[in-house]
Amino acid sequence: MSSFVIQGGKKLNGSITPQGAKNEALQIICATLLTPEKVTISNIPLIKDVKNLIDLIRDMGVKVGKVDRNTFTFEAIDINLDYLKSDTFRKKGASLRGSIMILGPLLARFGVGYIPQPGGDKIGRRRLDTHFIGLQKLGARFEHDSAKSLFKAEAPKLTGTYMLLDEASVTGTANVLMAATLASGTTTIFNAACEPYLVQLSKMLNRMGAKITGIGSNLLTIEGVERLNGCEHKLLPDMIEIGSFIGLAAMTQSAITINDVDCSQLGVIPAVFRRLGIKIEENNNKLIIPEQDLYEIDTFMDGSIMTIADAPWPGFTPDLISIALVTAIQAKGSVLIHQKMFESRLYFVDKLIDMGAQIILCDPHRATVIGLARKYQLRGLRMSSPDIRAGVALLIAALSASGESIIDNIDQIDRGYQDIDIRLKALGAEIVRV
Repeated sequence: MSSFVIQGGKKLNGSITPQGAKNEALQIICATLLTPEKVTISNIPLIKDVKNLIDLIRDMGVKVGKVDRNTFTFEAIDINLDYLKSDTFRKKGASLRGSIMILGPLLARFGVGYIPQPGGDKIGRRRLDTHFIGLQKLGARFEHDSAKSLFKAEAPKLTGTYMLLDEASVTGTANVLMAATLASGTTTIFNAACEPYLVQLSKMLNRMGAKITGIGSNLLTIEGVERLNGCEHKLLPDMIEIGSFIGLAAMTQSAITINDVDCSQLGVIPAVFRRLGIKIEENNNKLIIPEQDLYEIDTFMDGSIMTIADAPWPGFTPDLISIALVTAIQAKGSVLIHQKMFESRLYFVDKLIDMGAQIILCDPHRATVIGLARKYQLRGLRMSSPDIRAGVALLIAALSASGESIIDNIDQIDRGYQDIDIRLKALGAEIVRV
């Protein structure tokens, strides 16, 4: 198991380019199973979760080619459905939560699919009902082998229907959307998630020959087609990395330019960090974060304490709640961080408290951060990364702290951030992987 050793308390400087979007990559790669023709995807982030998914579908029989470092081709001509019953598939699929999204494409194209209970971050219950209920409405029948933690789905022919999703699940919407493209008749999905990555998926599917309308809204209509074709697709820059770099610049009092940013796809992310007092300049396809000695948290109009809460898009993404929390540590003022969508994402704050942060953990969903306003510097600590986003929040804290910090279990960070240590070193960070 690898660790990061960080010498903190140093200002950084320079420019950094965000990787391709992790969450979009997982959806798009699964969509290649819908067609036997070649699909070319560029700007793929070479992170653990994405590489594991590529290995998984390669083992299923997909021909994977490499054009350059971040561009791959996929040809799902022959799929070995028997492999889906193997122990190897169960082990690989269970290690990756994104593997759940192979189910919709397999059902739509082959009439059968298997999926083990998927893994991912340990951030509380993350139920699969939205996936299963949506696919059942299209005609799928499910069996669960509890001894093997394996789900089997069968559907000789999927049939379009109206459905109201019980939650605006991003992966659930993607799974049902992909299945509906090859279903017979018209499917209407209400309360669909509408993140930019789902917009990207929908546009790619339409280029492949699908007929999807309502893109970007929570009401999608899909007219099923007989087959889909190949296409080319480029992933968006990762909005979670962009938000992480904004927080990093503020906490370390650094001047950082974030390149290749599609500002129109960031939603409320810049506005939330501005409410924490961080200056952000938008210049063409760049975000410029100037060096700030101090940043002050805004308050509501009546003077009450600011609250930052996550919500389905177009609300503030839950993946940046940990980053907003750690960024508030050195601000002037106080803020209530309310993590509504997951149960255990705030349990890493005990490490921040040990580093000297003033945080009151109210309950599993809420934490009040009392900003230090640079009066005290965090101190280095040895800690462990519990999940991707908390791991990067701890990394930001360590880079701003005095002395040496060690972060163990950085495989979690590698699941979501490509070569993060190398890219931070280019900004002047003292970070070593051991």
